[in-house]
Amino acid sequence: MSKSTLATELDITEGELRHGMPYLAMGAGRPLVFLRWFTPDHANPRGWMRDSEIKMLRPLARNFRVYAVNRAPGMREGTTMADIATEHADDLRAEFGEPVDVLGVSSGGSVALQLAADHPNVVRRLIIASSGYRLDPLAKESQLRYGEAALAGRRAMHHMAHTVVSSPILASLAGAAMWLVDPLARPKNPADTYAFIRAEDDFDLTGRLGDIAAPTLVLGGERDAGYSTDNFRYTADGIPHSRLVIYPGTSHMGVVKHPAFARDVTEFLTAENPPTR
Repeated sequence: MSKSTLATELDITEGELRHGMPYLAMGAGRPLVFLRWFTPDHANPRGWMRDSEIKMLRPLARNFRVYAVNRAPGMREGTTMADIATEHADDLRAEFGEPVDVLGVSSGGSVALQLAADHPNVVRRLIIASSGYRLDPLAKESQLRYGEAALAGRRAMHHMAHTVVSSPILASLAGAAMWLVDPLARPKNPADTYAFIRAEDDFDLTGRLGDIAAPTLVLGGERDAGYSTDNFRYTADGIPHSRLVIYPGTSHMGVVKHPAFARDVTEFLTAENPPTR
């Protein structure tokens, strides 16, 4: 299937929400807001990254109108995750006028959890994938090193290798490859990227998970190098109406590629009474 045919089939459109958050929308049905993982730029993806995102979301777009949303560009120094969540809440209210389903992956999961805790009337049902109530130490260190290197104009991508690949040997190989391709994927505005990194570094919902009213599905990978299974369990245990699914032998980004991912998300969102523990 050609890219033009696929775009027509999925009715792919691009735009910005009220505060300038870029989005890529596809599919048909009830809205499902996908909050993107960590990205070098707060923009819609291009090239192979766009193709990869569409491929990942296509199974969900069979049942939902999926809005892949990024943070607004130009994030100021000192922005907090609560600030980011408030901006998202304002935009989702303005765009949809009613509570919507929210799927947050990795860093997008941090935003989604803060959104659901601070603005419960915005989120209908919540899915958190490869994310948790706070960053684990390795993820914190890796992101800060990445942000500091990018801000200084140095190669930075290799600092993220150990958060996406669990095997030390494979992580070293991935780091070498990421070091080589770094010039092709550097942030256009490193200060913008670094502001989000600092916001997520301070993100911690310890003691706040009980404020999340939306039925929640937490999806994690058994071999996630950035988040421990204890983190996933603590997150699910703290949310009143939640269910935890751990995919065996699955890495950080392997969760969204898992054969059961789209099925589990769809069943959770379409069930009259979503299963929780």
